[in-house]
Amino acid sequence: MQFHLNGFRGGDPDIHPAVAGAHDRARGLPETVDVLIAGSGPAGLCLAAQLAQVPTIRTMLVEPKLVPMEKGQADGISVRSMEMFQAFGFADKVKRESVWINETTFWTPDDAGGIQRAARVQDVPDDTSEMPHVLINQARVHDMYLDLMRNSPTRLVPDYGLKVQTLTVDPDAADYPVTVTLEHTEPGREGQTETVRARYVVGCDGARSAVRKAIGGALHGDAAHHAWGVMDVLAVTEFPDWRMKSFVRSASEGTLMVLPREGGYLVRLYVELDRLGEDERAADRGMNDTHIIDKARRIFAPYAFDVKEVVWWSIYEVGHRLTDKFDDVPADQVATRTPRVMLAGDACHTHSPKAGQGMNVSMGDTFNLGWKMIAVLTGRADPSLLHSYSAERRAAAKGLVDFDHEWARVVGAKTHDDVAGDMPVVAQTFVRNLPFTCGLTIQYEPSALTGAATHQALAPGFDIGKRFHSAPVIRLADAKPMELGHTVEADGRWRLFAFAPEGDTGATGGAVDRLCTFLESDPASPVRAHTRADDDPDAVIDVRAVFQRGFRDLDYGAMPALLRPHKGKYGLCDYEKVFCIDPKRGEDIFDKRGVDKAQGCIVIVRPDQYVAHVLPLDAHQDLSAFFAGFLRPAG
Repeated sequence: MQFHLNGFRGGDPDIHPAVAGAHDRARGLPETVDVLIAGSGPAGLCLAAQLAQVPTIRTMLVEPKLVPMEKGQADGISVRSMEMFQAFGFADKVKRESVWINETTFWTPDDAGGIQRAARVQDVPDDTSEMPHVLINQARVHDMYLDLMRNSPTRLVPDYGLKVQTLTVDPDAADYPVTVTLEHTEPGREGQTETVRARYVVGCDGARSAVRKAIGGALHGDAAHHAWGVMDVLAVTEFPDWRMKSFVRSASEGTLMVLPREGGYLVRLYVELDRLGEDERAADRGMNDTHIIDKARRIFAPYAFDVKEVVWWSIYEVGHRLTDKFDDVPADQVATRTPRVMLAGDACHTHSPKAGQGMNVSMGDTFNLGWKMIAVLTGRADPSLLHSYSAERRAAAKGLVDFDHEWARVVGAKTHDDVAGDMPVVAQTFVRNLPFTCGLTIQYEPSALTGAATHQALAPGFDIGKRFHSAPVIRLADAKPMELGHTVEADGRWRLFAFAPEGDTGATGGAVDRLCTFLESDPASPVRAHTRADDDPDAVIDVRAVFQRGFRDLDYGAMPALLRPHKGKYGLCDYEKVFCIDPKRGEDIFDKRGVDKAQGCIVIVRPDQYVAHVLPLDAHQDLSAFFAGFLRPAG
């Protein structure tokens, strides 16, 4: 963590100095904002936490509830989301508070009418990620985003007791083209309305999204007509895998899932209930927590199951739905209009919770959108960049919906003859889909933001379009062992990693030095082209290098000047740009990720941690052309 750049800062370094005009509602709601976010769920908070860090962006987050969430709803955090939390700076806190899912067990009917453990599987395969798969109350994730917001320069906090009633978009308006009517929900003010004009609106307001309806969007798909119950309980049981993630299917009573929760005692159960008629809703059956408990008790038999406290419960229906588009621009107007209203999370895709992907994919939506909005609102990119949001995230959501169709059928299967080889079909399906449930199968298609795979062979372990797969390194200046991926923070900057060829020590005339000289001095350099005169040299493109030597074999003082940049009002040196392999622990990032040792390469990483391009170290023209494809000249 870096601070003190522009002067000594005592106290908690996570609390930033407030800027003039920081969030203050003492004078009522603002007339205009840059971004209005509807809904303070995971998608809305993930977006707000990013925008809040930029002093010049005025953000408003409205939420119809009167207080923050306390319990219930989603709980599973994939390894991909944990990598994202690392970028925000609170992954370690989540790791400390959460329960880690290390093994998943599978139970099937036995010959005596009970259940037996049929298989167990390592939940996160080796070298999938440096992060674990964890479970934690969704409300705690909200708390961590809220902390980031209230400690940000803009001191952003949600405006509770407000919801979007209607909105209209004037495509011809030069500024603030979205007019939003907000309705108060707090007691005594119900039905009162106020109007705010915004440059952009993002609907994170759930499956019944008012924002989606206002732009003519609709969720398309189907329902499985099957009710499931979910509950968080404190219970006493003889079931031996009570602290494991478990899938349990009885001979005649159906299926449940066991998910241990944080704190050592709490457990969540997803319990299969009843089939529903074609036009029937779960609420029509009048089911409650007693029905869930009774069904769970029958599935667990012969193991005892005694519930002491129900912390939270709900009954839901499985549904798989997706919108046509994640923004307000009709397909035939993409060339002439840029998005002004966008959708994220359940507002544009819904699915069952059994794969544990809802909260994760929703946050992935706005982690994708946040840096793009920042680039546009700060003038670094043209507004047309926002078209890429719907293009990239709708494809990701469709993959989730398609997967959830298959997974829901397998989990709810009624057949008993379901063992293929030594493992139940559900376990085999689970193993086959582990990369998906880890959140690692999303791969963005070639575009202005994602290069072609022409030079992928230089670094096959860094798949273009997929998330940057971290690996251990040693930081040269202070010999600190760390993960290279942890240098990619949620700050809107691009990362350019130069992997040095064999024998390169950073000395004058080497491949890394030639690249750095081009980036620092050549008029065609993307660093020069897109960095403003009053910016720090790494404000837009953060250049770092990784060498094949051990840290004792390299001279920091001999590194190119670009890797030892002087920044801030005092011109202090940034010592955290150069890395090398870790010979002490035998961790060679070049071997682990297949980087060509003879040639080295450039790996470009987007602000949302996805690999944008792999290029040869001397592909200077291609490098400049790539960044010119979406960044404006600094001027």
